[in-house]
Amino acid sequence: MTLPYIILAFVTIAGAVAAMTLRNLVHCALALALTFAGLAAFYLQLDAQFAGFAQILVYVGAVAILVVFAILLTRGSEPPQQSIFSSGWLLGTGVALAVFLVMAVVIRSSRLANVQLPAAPEATVRQIGDQLMTKYILPLELVGLLLTAALIGAVIIAMREEMK
Repeated sequence: MTLPYIILAFVTIAGAVAAMTLRNLVHCALALALTFAGLAAFYLQLDAQFAGFAQILVYVGAVAILVVFAILLTRGSEPPQQSIFSSGWLLGTGVALAVFLVMAVVIRSSRLANVQLPAAPEATVRQIGDQLMTKYILPLELVGLLLTAALIGAVIIAMREEMK
């Protein structure tokens, strides 16, 4: 493991833990954006440029910001009145660690862990972008329209609840 990998792992895990444990919803959403950015950096470190840039554009640039706006529009930033932890949090943590350990042992002992990987495809981000802008322009535009309709619907729902 290299130093950049360790730093990225720490930042990503810290962001995920903060997203789960913070009480303020806006802070949770920002910690989630940090986690998404850490995952994008992992993709870029693994030479998966398209997946890394798509992670940045879609999750960090769109989903995380949409979550922040949704929280701010619906006034969900007030902290909850009761504790966010259940009484069985210790048992839940133990079960989660046990499941993680079992999965780690099974994955490490699998024959598929030692299989030789095929050569990486030579598709570049530019080639994928060219294909998206020529051959797959209609699906790309439809996804953009769908996301726009979802955003408008979320704003209308938030406004309707505010009027009641």
